[in-house]
Amino acid sequence: MGGLASPFLLLIFLAGAVATWMAGVALSKTTDALDARLGLGDEIGGLVLLSIAGSLPELAITISAAAQGNLPLAAGNLIGGIAIQTMVLLICDVAAGPSRPLTYLVGRLTPVLEGLLVIIVVACVEMGALLKPSVAIFGRISPASIAIVVIWAVGLYIINRSRKDPRWKVEAPDAQPGRKLHEKRHPDQPHPFAGATTLRVALIFGAACAVTLAAGVMLEQSGNDLANRLGVNGAIFGATVLAAATALPEISSGIAAVRLGDNALAIGDIFGGNAFQVCLFLVADLVAGKAVLPTAGPQNAWLAALGIALTAVYGFGVIGRPLRCRFRLGPDSMLALAVFGFGIAGLFFVIPH
Repeated sequence: MGGLASPFLLLIFLAGAVATWMAGVALSKTTDALDARLGLGDEIGGLVLLSIAGSLPELAITISAAAQGNLPLAAGNLIGGIAIQTMVLLICDVAAGPSRPLTYLVGRLTPVLEGLLVIIVVACVEMGALLKPSVAIFGRISPASIAIVVIWAVGLYIINRSRKDPRWKVEAPDAQPGRKLHEKRHPDQPHPFAGATTLRVALIFGAACAVTLAAGVMLEQSGNDLANRLGVNGAIFGATVLAAATALPEISSGIAAVRLGDNALAIGDIFGGNAFQVCLFLVADLVAGKAVLPTAGPQNAWLAALGIALTAVYGFGVIGRPLRCRFRLGPDSMLALAVFGFGIAGLFFVIPH
């Protein structure tokens, strides 16, 4: 795409963003339908299906960027995407208002466990970025990339077990957590594609996956060329503009969940997607033919710390249950906005290698 004029590149980027949004909506609905029909939601398989479906834009960009050797862009999108997608909760907070903040309405501790899993795997990302390239397995796979996948899988098992067999009794007056699981029908809304066959739903799911992957390649290639022409660092572009474009499906599904009263699911889906997203470093290693994490650099380390901080802010909110909203935002969302603003501003002052 390098030979195209900048306005055409911008149009391609915007078209990719729109396609990502529309395909993301279809993915969300078909995943819910398949989750219910195949009975996956109460087991690990359903959680994995939801995680993969929500991370398809990041998967497409990771494969495209790693195949072209643009490792800073691949790492920046995966790491910076955590901060951007966590800020989707601020939008969900606005949708949940104005009387009570989103974190007040959650009334469950499962999202906190999912947030803690995000913190653990992102800490592994930080540590993996400090490893010498020489420790790569077979010269191409970082041990940290494998450790992240293993920790994510173990964490997923523990979270699923705690959801089915809670060891705590939580009382949260006036909470509105909503459904615990996606496959349970919401009383105010029928399942998506209620009149369609399972085969048709699966075909729509596959088509949405294909559109999402193609749109991700469009976003990566057109966005990379635009960033180069504007002189924007690949890590910064991947962590901001590109990450925001790939977060569009989460915005759509998050708002829809909150409006249905599924407040716990809205937070849990964001945290769950963030935890799975960094597992894609293993894919990046395999596609690039070398360990990607050691090339992340200080800017991505800054972004990883920002993602941890924002996750912790909303974890505090779920446990602390703030009572009041200001401008339709809870105090945790206001703090998250301030932290995010500081983090993005500071990113431009981090000295690269």
